[in-house]
Amino acid sequence: MTVLEAAVPTPLPSPLRAALADRFGDRFSTAAAVRDHHGKDDSHHAVQPPDAVVFARSTDDVAFAVAECARHRVPVIPFGAGTSIEGHVQAVHGGVSIDLAGMNRVLAVRPGDMDATVEAGVTRQQLERELKGTGLFFAVDPGADATLGGMAATAASGTTTVRYGTMRDNVISLVAVLPDGSVARTGGRARKSAAGYDLTSLFVGSEGTLGVVTELAVRLHPVPEAVAAAVCAFQDLAEAVESVVQAVQAGVPVARSELLDATAMRAVNRYSGLAYVESPTVFFEFHGTEAEVTAHGEVVQDVCRSLGGSAFRYARRQEERRRLWKARHDAYPALLALRPGGRGLTTDVCVPVSRLAQCIAESIEEMNAAKVPWGIVGHAGDGNFHVAFVLDMDSPEEVAEAEGFNERMIARALAMDGTCTGEHGIGIGKRRYLEAEHGAAGVAAMRAVKQALDPLGIMNPGKVLP
Repeated sequence: MTVLEAAVPTPLPSPLRAALADRFGDRFSTAAAVRDHHGKDDSHHAVQPPDAVVFARSTDDVAFAVAECARHRVPVIPFGAGTSIEGHVQAVHGGVSIDLAGMNRVLAVRPGDMDATVEAGVTRQQLERELKGTGLFFAVDPGADATLGGMAATAASGTTTVRYGTMRDNVISLVAVLPDGSVARTGGRARKSAAGYDLTSLFVGSEGTLGVVTELAVRLHPVPEAVAAAVCAFQDLAEAVESVVQAVQAGVPVARSELLDATAMRAVNRYSGLAYVESPTVFFEFHGTEAEVTAHGEVVQDVCRSLGGSAFRYARRQEERRRLWKARHDAYPALLALRPGGRGLTTDVCVPVSRLAQCIAESIEEMNAAKVPWGIVGHAGDGNFHVAFVLDMDSPEEVAEAEGFNERMIARALAMDGTCTGEHGIGIGKRRYLEAEHGAAGVAAMRAVKQALDPLGIMNPGKVLP
């Protein structure tokens, strides 16, 4: 029987416990508080703690832990910062959580090649600090200060995706510990390769179900000569969405185009002490030369005015831009703060940009009847938007209502040639939608890959595949 077939967690075998305790010493823990911390993420999904936690400091540490778990057929759950929101780190079958946060060395920054090599526990903001003075930056910004290993595992993206791509576009190669404890390197640092299967892309987005990513080589981008941000308010959400669609269709290479509805703007004002107009709002950012930034801003301003946009404000100084983007990054915790003690159920559909306005409009028409509070934020430039429902998790009726809206929103997105998840991943929250998106044959192919690499089913079992 594989671990995937196990019904309930079982205590760690004594030989495995002894081996891990001997190797890791005080970096091995079975304390309830430590286990609970590693059995939850930022989602509404219930805490499901592992049986033990090991704190890795090297690829050798990870390889040892995985090999020992494989020997005893015990599940392995990689853990970074715990910021995911689809239940990726919950130990649904017990097992050992491998915490990679201590693997936080920036191993090399190579300005001449515009790349860097980092351990999996390096966070986005840590790398940003390391790159100061190099004239380069790492472009993937999911908002949370996630680890780069976790971002690779979930194929994360965020506010800058419309210009710079997702983690799939920005990971050059990686090192992964395979389910038997062996270590694989998926490539070098060349900008292209025709050498065999694309193993890097296989591991990016695999959510810890095929191996544990321990090291990454990532692309860097030149800091633009000029940066300008802008914010514009609209009377209704349809006009706000249309402003982004028209800007993209006009060929403006926006670096960011973020959407907040009136509820989100009200929440942000209260949470962050800001004073924005509390109506549907779009945040833009432009990168390039001074002339390009000015020209692109003028085009977008004209588009916004033609759609009834008002209060179009520029922010060119770095401090002004940080304040503006703080509003966007604070949107999720701000929405949760509207209902103290509430937990968020956040949707994550993505559709072709030309269908975005319709998808949002049809979703809002239905959600206007919702009894639970909700708000919308979105990466409108790439067709991705989120509805955050703020729930009382002790109310089965509220949870069922929000899950029903989510299910119908996913069906709507799939009918528009979209996806059930633009950036959050599958985890345990989206497993039942995978076949609707990829078909039975597609899911069977994924399962065949999983079986080939992880025949014992120990790698983050219960995630991705239904």
